[in-house]
Order: sequence, then C-alpha cells, then structure tokens
Amino acid sequence: MTSSINKVIALMVLVATFISCDQGPSLQTYYVDHELKPGFTSIDIPTSLLNIDETTLNEEQKEAYESVDKLNMLGFVINEENKDQYEAELDKVSEILNDPKYEELMRGGSPDTGKFIVKFIGEEDNVDELILFGSATDKGFAIVRILGDDMSANKLMTLSSTLKSTDFSSSQFSKITDIFQ
Repeated sequence: MTSSINKVIALMVLVATFISCDQGPSLQTYYVDHELKPGFTSIDIPTSLLNIDETTLNEEQKEAYESVDKLNMLGFVINEENKDQYEAELDKVSEILNDPKYEELMRGGSPDTGKFIVKFIGEEDNVDELILFGSATDKGFAIVRILGDDMSANKLMTLSSTLKSTDFSSSQFSKITDIFQ
C-alpha cells in the first residue's frame, strides 16, 4: 500500500513538472522554430557591429548601450504567394505578444503605413528582453529582440534619438532595413 501511494505521488510530481515546464509559446521558441523557414529572414547582431560613436552618448545613453548584448531580428517578407501564410504568422506572433508577461511600453503607426509595438519582459529597471514588433500589410513584419543585462526600459528609450542619427549603412544592421525594400 505504501509503495502504491509513493508511486502515485511520484507520478503526480512528474506530471506537475511537465505541465509547469510548458508555459505556452514564447517569442524565443517562435524565433528558433521559424528562423530557417521559407519566407523568413533572421539576423543576429552583436552591438559591436552597430557602429555607434560612444563619445556622442550621454551617461544614461552609454549605460543603456553597454547593457545591451545583442539584437535578434526575424523578418517575414510578404509577396503574392504567401499572403495567407503572412496572416497566419502575424496571428501567431500577435497571440504570443498578448501574453501578460510581455508588458507594453508603447505602440504607434497606422493601418496605412504600418504599425509597431514596443514591449518588454521583466521590470522597467531590470528588463530581460525588449521587443520591437512592426508590421505593414504590403511589406511583412519584423520582430527585433534586444537582449542584455540590467537593461532599463527608460534608458533604452533615450537611445532612440541617438540611433536616429547613426549611419547604419555600413553595419550589418542595414540588412534589417534592406529586407523590406
């Protein structure tokens, strides 16, 4: 009798372990599952390839820049043959990003020119992952995951003004914009 109870308890613990490991789809699993599929393009970019002149950064921007390790970009370029696939993949990504663990920082755009959403995982002062998601019905969509250590959402947002004036044409980062041209 005792061995039967022990077996039942062990089985329950095992089942609970498997269930707790399945947290549903995540952006990371989506990225890994789709990076080599037809229609998708992926790029991993270490921050050293961004060609940002650190002497132009203020202290807060420099701290934010140094907290970033790399960027992962996954893009889906739409064409006449894959419009149905585009809609299906867009729905999958939207469902993943609707998970409460992805906190929204901002959104913008319009149905005519395209939409974007900025989300993050973690706390505002200790961001584990910053996510930029943009889509346009005539071009496709892109997901950029910004990964690093001790990132601050507010400090990362201060980098946006610096990034606007950075020349990305000579960096690997230009491949992201080239995908949608």
